[in-house]
Amino acid sequence: MPRLFGTDGVRGLANSELTVEMSLGLAQAAAVVLGKGRVADGRRASGRRPIAVVARDPRVSGEFLSAAVSAGLASSGVDVYDAGVIPTPAAAFLVGDFGADLGVMISASHNAAPDNGIKFFASGGTKLPDEVEDRIEAAMSAPKLAPTGGDVGRIRRFADAEDRYIVHLLSTLPNRLDGVHVVLDCAHGAAAGVSPQVFTDAGARVTVIGADPDGMNINDGVGSTHLDNLARAVLEHGADLGIAHDGDADRCLAVDHTGAVVDGDQIMAILAVAMADRGALVNRTLVATVMSNLGLKRAMAAHDISMVETKVGDRYVLEELNAQGLSLGGEQSGHVIMTRFATTGDGILTGLHLVAEMARTGKTLAELASIMTVYPQTLVNVRGVNHHGLASDEHIAAAVAEVTATLGDSGRVLLRPSGTEPMVRVMVEAEEQSTADDIAAGLADVVRERLAL
Repeated sequence: MPRLFGTDGVRGLANSELTVEMSLGLAQAAAVVLGKGRVADGRRASGRRPIAVVARDPRVSGEFLSAAVSAGLASSGVDVYDAGVIPTPAAAFLVGDFGADLGVMISASHNAAPDNGIKFFASGGTKLPDEVEDRIEAAMSAPKLAPTGGDVGRIRRFADAEDRYIVHLLSTLPNRLDGVHVVLDCAHGAAAGVSPQVFTDAGARVTVIGADPDGMNINDGVGSTHLDNLARAVLEHGADLGIAHDGDADRCLAVDHTGAVVDGDQIMAILAVAMADRGALVNRTLVATVMSNLGLKRAMAAHDISMVETKVGDRYVLEELNAQGLSLGGEQSGHVIMTRFATTGDGILTGLHLVAEMARTGKTLAELASIMTVYPQTLVNVRGVNHHGLASDEHIAAAVAEVTATLGDSGRVLLRPSGTEPMVRVMVEAEEQSTADDIAAGLADVVRERLAL
């Protein structure tokens, strides 16, 4: 039986794969595993019921799914504080700030509106390790907590949730954003109520697109996966830059004043150098994934900054950050984690600090991003192959070694199996796009030949 939890919570087509019944059961199971206000015999351990923060993005299914989650928690003796529509990183922050025992975010991030998901946070606002998720899944088939009378949980509106988060974001800034004109694309998502407000409060001149959520238009041609509209808006309004979030606002991508894309690797490079200059980059070390561009590694070396690489996924970046006590990491996709201020990727926080560096230096985003040369990158997904055989195939290993030797310091090759389907991803970087394309195509042919099903 496949594992219920994926790489970032439980996700699926709302009301088909992700149902009311499943949501209720997940919440009841989470109360057993994460509700620290109780001891084994059901008595209150701390003189109070456990507390949970529940939040969602604006997709329409979030309304009934949050009701089911809240019901499951309250019926298990957990007091629920309903924060309404706020970003995922806001929910994580509030769990820690409010001293809650757990948090629940209902969102499918950058997915289309029909999908939804349920993500849990432990006390402090941290993501759950695999073993805790497995305990929650196992608890779904175990006896539930069933208090009665005054021991059932209450459901309350978290009235100042958004204000608490905005105050927190503003408190992190090293300087104001005065003089910078930014276009914000809120993806018709959870950022719509916060991002324009906080950028304005910080002093920026703000133009907003994608900030009219109707429950079904989230990520629909807008946001971090659709940057064309943002680039056009920046040019149309003569803005200094544009910032794009995804549906739950844990990502940040940007475009400069010419409309050129500035991706997560470039944003990390800018922030890493800025933090290193003011002594805020712990151990002068950045954490990124194996999919980050070779240009990032070279740029960091040029500025005497070390780089640690992890598997793909912001959870692995966060694990490494926490294990080494480091302060900055992220992914090319725009998940950037600043551990001094957040327990997860925060697209609004990232955007604020990016613009703060522009305001501090007086440089354009294009000038700041020029510290990193982006190497042409080609990614080929080879489908319908025995991806489990990749690591042991000597012919593929020999082909990769030959190409790696040919590229030398001018590029790199990465082959990795999909974790969910019979597919191998072939990634090649080189100084010329044509070289990357040719090498990737050749290696893809070898993979197809050797691992054909």
